[in-house]
Amino acid sequence: MSVSFWQDLSKYKNQKIISKDVIIVGGGIAGLSTAFWLKHEDPSLSIAVLEKGAVGSGATGRNAGFITCGSVEHYNRMVEKHGESQAKEIWKFSEENLKLLNEYLLKGHEGEVSFQTQGSFSLASTNEEFKELKRAKALMSSHGVSVETLEVVDIKKRLHVEGFVGGIKYCDDASIDPIALLSLMRKKLEAGPSPVEFYEHNEVFELSSKSDTQVVVTQAHTFEGQAVVLATNAYSSLIDSYFENKIYPTRGQILITEKVPLFMEGPCYANFVLDYFRQLPTGEVIIGGFRQLQKDAEVGFSDQTTFVIQKALEDFLHLHIPHLRGKKVTHRWSGVMGFSADGQPLVGSLPTNPQVYFLGGFTAHGLGLAFHCAKTLSQLIFGQSPPQWLSARRF
Repeated sequence: MSVSFWQDLSKYKNQKIISKDVIIVGGGIAGLSTAFWLKHEDPSLSIAVLEKGAVGSGATGRNAGFITCGSVEHYNRMVEKHGESQAKEIWKFSEENLKLLNEYLLKGHEGEVSFQTQGSFSLASTNEEFKELKRAKALMSSHGVSVETLEVVDIKKRLHVEGFVGGIKYCDDASIDPIALLSLMRKKLEAGPSPVEFYEHNEVFELSSKSDTQVVVTQAHTFEGQAVVLATNAYSSLIDSYFENKIYPTRGQILITEKVPLFMEGPCYANFVLDYFRQLPTGEVIIGGFRQLQKDAEVGFSDQTTFVIQKALEDFLHLHIPHLRGKKVTHRWSGVMGFSADGQPLVGSLPTNPQVYFLGGFTAHGLGLAFHCAKTLSQLIFGQSPPQWLSARRF
């Protein structure tokens, strides 16, 4: 985080210190989810959420709105990497994430946040990938995960896309408007006798401690609290060097088309989950991915778009989706995500200061993992250890 001397309004001595029980740095899905679960554990807690821009201006407001179960890899690769027992545990953790969102936030508000439970599809463009998807499907079915196989005729009929030899459908996945989700969460957090307070446009540039008190300095205020939560994901290493070899900033690029009549059954992944697209309830089609074309350039904190990847996204739509040929692209953007060193998120506290907690490293699955990760972090703050595969102590 970088604030110039001229931007630092906190240097004026007449500014009062804002005291809270917990100070959360980061106004995305991870930060708001942490505030939610802390208030769920103890409604009397005073909490401040700090955000360097507007709430949702980071990766949460720049993704494609997929709420998918699992991890960054096909299930068979998860089993090969982690073993059957842990792979199943990781998958069930993400399934629980969606159940918790439904139970505590979304029920009765589905239309307000464009929440849809249409499942998601993984599509294979080669016979070799289709064979791997079938292996994944067999393993998942044996572990009680609801999956179905699609042949070419099914793909054309249900998705109206071309150029794929087969695929599988994860029946329990969902999609959402991520900014509308944050707005719903914020309304809940700001209600009640002890509302969470939001401080937007407060970029953090100093984190320290004095005795048992944590001090957070932003460009506008100085905050003090008993605990700090870093919900900063990709930007965590800018606050503390502890994260430098654990969470890596990785850019993802996206575009969206003009509205067309609805034709697609549900969200889709292709090319071993590297590329992804879906049709919104209002008719627009959104697509992201193709980081593999400029892998080195897509690492870092820049959120610019590039011609090579944007062209690849547009070419993909024209090649594989006849309904979109000749249609206008209305928006192009990118977002910086936090990829962890082993593909799984981190929950923990800093070894040098156990009163500074954190969660992050969602590896492009923030909507599918952050709400449950925040619940786990809240439990850690109140004395319950997270599972080993999720604990930052594994590094």
